[in-house]
Amino acid sequence: MASGEYSPLFETKRDKARVIRRLSAISLFVSHCLIWVYRLNHISENGGRWVWFGLLASELWFGLYCVITQALRWNIVFRQPFPDRLSQRYEGRLPKVDIFVCTADPEIEPPTMVINTVLSMMAYDYPTENLSVYLSDDAASEVTFYAMLEASDFAKHWLPFCKRFKVEPRSPAAYFRQDYSLAGDANLLMQLAHVKKLYENMEKRIENVAKLGRVTEEIRSNHKGFSQWKSYSSRQDHDAIIQILLDKKDPKSKDVDGSVLPTLIYLAREKRPQYHHNFKAGAMNSLIRVSSKISNGDIILNVDCDMYSNNSQSLRGALCFFMDEEKGHEIAYVQCPQDFENVTKNDLYGSALSVIFLVELPSADGYGGPLYCGSGCFHRRESLSVRKFSDQYKKNWKTENGQVIETSLDELEEKSKALASCVYEENTLWGKGMGLEYGCAVEDVITGLSIQCQGWKSVCYNPPRKAFLGVAPSTLPQTLVQFKRWSEGDCQILLSKYSPAWCARGRISIGLRMAYLTYCLWPPCSLPTLYYSIIPSLYLLKGISLFPQMSSPWFIPFAYVTLGESIYSLYEFLWIGGTIKGWWNDQRIWLYKKSSSFLFALIDIMLKQIGLSDLSFKITPKVVEEEVSQRFEKEVMEFGDSSPMFTLLATLAMLNLFCFLVVLKDAILSGLGVIQTMIFQVLLCGCYVLINWPLYEGLFLRKDKGRLPSSVAVKSIALALSVCVLFIALH
Repeated sequence: MASGEYSPLFETKRDKARVIRRLSAISLFVSHCLIWVYRLNHISENGGRWVWFGLLASELWFGLYCVITQALRWNIVFRQPFPDRLSQRYEGRLPKVDIFVCTADPEIEPPTMVINTVLSMMAYDYPTENLSVYLSDDAASEVTFYAMLEASDFAKHWLPFCKRFKVEPRSPAAYFRQDYSLAGDANLLMQLAHVKKLYENMEKRIENVAKLGRVTEEIRSNHKGFSQWKSYSSRQDHDAIIQILLDKKDPKSKDVDGSVLPTLIYLAREKRPQYHHNFKAGAMNSLIRVSSKISNGDIILNVDCDMYSNNSQSLRGALCFFMDEEKGHEIAYVQCPQDFENVTKNDLYGSALSVIFLVELPSADGYGGPLYCGSGCFHRRESLSVRKFSDQYKKNWKTENGQVIETSLDELEEKSKALASCVYEENTLWGKGMGLEYGCAVEDVITGLSIQCQGWKSVCYNPPRKAFLGVAPSTLPQTLVQFKRWSEGDCQILLSKYSPAWCARGRISIGLRMAYLTYCLWPPCSLPTLYYSIIPSLYLLKGISLFPQMSSPWFIPFAYVTLGESIYSLYEFLWIGGTIKGWWNDQRIWLYKKSSSFLFALIDIMLKQIGLSDLSFKITPKVVEEEVSQRFEKEVMEFGDSSPMFTLLATLAMLNLFCFLVVLKDAILSGLGVIQTMIFQVLLCGCYVLINWPLYEGLFLRKDKGRLPSSVAVKSIALALSVCVLFIALH
């Protein structure tokens, strides 16, 4: 490379399979159009005019939604940073980085898990004097604070160990789970035994306090920070609590090798019953303000408390995007795909969301940037303020390195408390264009959309060694409830001032608008899915065909759409490293989500629109019982307690089973001619029966505690039989 020639800090590669994807999209769209033509040209041939129009409406929706999802995949890009070039140009002048870790419940999110995430963030391969780690504890738990005190002491041993032996990952719990029998380094094994013993002792002390549910008077007397709990009445009623546990200005904040440790801060923002705390968005906005007073890092990384750093180099990789001299100035945030360490081989619940994170995020990147997913995201601090992007804006990273804050730690803590108070945001733009947006169940997604509407771009960064690893839902109820909240929030965006359907027009590209619409339209997908799950099967009971016979040319588009979409999705799933059984599990879970989570989300949205329901937030538990964990590892579906979602899913499964058995009976008594005239309907109903096999097992065959309750079996059978009998009586 010639002297003075520009050497980019990252490169962009286009998807090699884009021709295949585009041909597939075009052919599927043509087939959907042919299906629409068939419906319009054969109205009321069988089944009745309104049933026919219902099928047409469903097929119109499926076709248009297919256009959105397939068009999104036309411009997939992959980003490759060059950290070595970053080191050559900026080592010694790297920017300050503030890391936000959020937790909200010490029972659902155990303190030992929280501090493992914190320690992994402190141990990044990065200048420690430029690194600050904040824990936002929305439960204001003394137990979590005590765990942080223990972690600050353990860090003095853990960080030198990580640097000395370049260990990965740098979460102690995750690292100690690895097999070291073949390490071969006597010095490593000796120091490993020492630091592991320190960790186990620390873990035992924290767990003893957690079981007790409070800190003892002896512990309380050993640290002044516990005095801040004098104002504590409950999780929803207490003063702001801020404690700087480690700081480079403090001589005690050094590790056993004498090196400076990263700044470590505990924050529990003020809460009062009369003030809405705005969930995680409110916590993040408090962190943004408090950190601006204490460390004021140019870059902010936010992670959930269960999402530990799995790659100590990923921070430098993310900085390559921000600090590139030509393109970095327009990038607001760098989103890493979320990955999970507890996903089974065949991903029983589709928890990895591999297609979303490994296909759809890079797809959105090609149109201006991926969505902000709430965790594992690096932000430019300025983009979270009211600053709009301008082509004239360029940051000189070689001369700007954040402000130097000169004041005592006690003064910093006291001044920062005002920024974490309930009244600070009154009559300000916080939550309404500044910081994270309020009033939406997916505050992260709508915040990312708001930032992009102001002219900024974002990129997707997926390093070969995963940047973060978290904990995915390990039961079906957790999965369905989580997606109910997500889909409800995404649909709220559709009705907001940032709606990608109309308000974002002209501010972001049409491709990026389609990316957002893919998720915003999840709840309405429930209606055509339910219609197709019920009506064609019911009409089998009367031998009425709603689709063209196999001998008709019109059969071809129906067959092509069904097989084409299935084959393409299987190809895509295998392309990202999945298995055939994993793909089948993924298809099942999406059917369950569309039939239950999305439907209940749609109902909630309608109730909210007329003022009969309020915004709610439910944390997904990060711990499970031993029996549940064992069934999960064996890939046995966990149902558990009765719920309206399970009753609905079981009823649909039983209805399709009854209809399929009636067709088989007719075929045995009257010959295969019955099946041949309704082949598409029979195959559709048979596919529903096959995909629902775990439900039938849970209803009738299993005896363990994870089966479906008997009450669900009774209700689903009664409801399914009632629908079948009523249908026959009416026809």
